[in-house]
Amino acid sequence: MTVLPGILAIPGVGVGSVTRRDLKTGTTVVVLPSGARGSVDVGGGAPATRETPVLEPTNTIPGPDAVVLTGGSAIGLRSADGVVEVLQQLNRGVEVGPVRIPIVVAAAIFDMGVGRPEAPTVDDGKAAAMEANSGNQTVVEGRHGAGTGATVGKILGPSLAMPGGQGAVTLTTQDGLIVGAVVVVNAVGSVVDEVGTILAGPRTGERPESTLALLAYPRPALGAGGATSIGLVVTNAGFSKAELGRVARMSHDGLARAIEPVHTPWDGDTLFAVSVGERADDVGRVGALAAYAVALAVRRAVRVSMAEEEREQ
Repeated sequence: MTVLPGILAIPGVGVGSVTRRDLKTGTTVVVLPSGARGSVDVGGGAPATRETPVLEPTNTIPGPDAVVLTGGSAIGLRSADGVVEVLQQLNRGVEVGPVRIPIVVAAAIFDMGVGRPEAPTVDDGKAAAMEANSGNQTVVEGRHGAGTGATVGKILGPSLAMPGGQGAVTLTTQDGLIVGAVVVVNAVGSVVDEVGTILAGPRTGERPESTLALLAYPRPALGAGGATSIGLVVTNAGFSKAELGRVARMSHDGLARAIEPVHTPWDGDTLFAVSVGERADDVGRVGALAAYAVALAVRRAVRVSMAEEEREQ
């Protein structure tokens, strides 16, 4: 199996991002080819999302034209309006009478305590969508796009948290199955590597702490919605919305492998799953690879952000 880091290398898919260093927030947009199917699974207790009911299997629309990952909490969801405007100009969307209605789903992280308490704008969404529509598939990892203001290990408060960020990876099997993932990591919990060593968490000394270990002691209650890890998995397998619902649910296993704890009442962990192909394949196989890709992307997000921080010091 080939592992391509920092890229969403799937035919017909484009990625764009806007990084607002002045605000310490940003937006990442994935534009999908016509005919894409999609689903979503929300594992956290405090999500900020847009248009997710469209993706329920019982509803009519098969899937989205674009997926937006953004900072700015629920206010940042306005960046999706900019994506809608761009797609309207491109005549994308569901034909309803004399108009086409672009279907844009979105999820946001809470990063407004990191920089200025401002969120990405409609214009940010437009800029990211135009880059995505250009065919770009490279994901700028680390503290960029929706991961600009992301932090992890928030259990002791924002002052002791470490940088989160965004990461991406594409897996290609020997028989041509493709599974890609883009993840924005902004978790209450600590991020662990493949053998359980803490990569990032509350920073009280030279080494980051285990959030699980800290939970053995009484702690002040965190505010609901103060964290969240969000993302998207995309495959060239030809699945229905119901089948993609299983892929999305299995993808959360990747968050659970790399973040301890995850899916808490303080997090709004949300993952989209999208099919952009017609390839016949097995849902369980794709779900397992999606979870693997998500775990890789989470760790890449943190490792790249940590390297950036070291270079700045």
